[in-house]
Amino acid sequence: VYATSNRRHLLPQLMKDNVSIYNGQTDEVNPYETIDETVSLSDRFGLWLSFHPMTQPVYLDICVHYLAQASLPFDEEAKAAALRFASERGGRSGRVAYQLSRYFI
Repeated sequence: VYATSNRRHLLPQLMKDNVSIYNGQTDEVNPYETIDETVSLSDRFGLWLSFHPMTQPVYLDICVHYLAQASLPFDEEAKAAALRFASERGGRSGRVAYQLSRYFI
């Protein structure tokens, strides 16, 4: 009797099975396995990292903080740049505010 929870140990693996899925975009024998492993780790340990959207005033306050740490002024020009920077990068978050400060430095 052979017991395993890994499908790959029970069924043969053929490269031709995966060629049509990714059209040569990856060198992995089992491209879905990477996705499955990532999801299973998240499910098993409950690790979730998310960047929730925030209101514009909160985002601007964070920008003020990061620019002040770099001894840079936060005037109307910096405010306009911060709003434009966030819209170009998909939304307002603390991460985007930090990237803005690194961009100005």
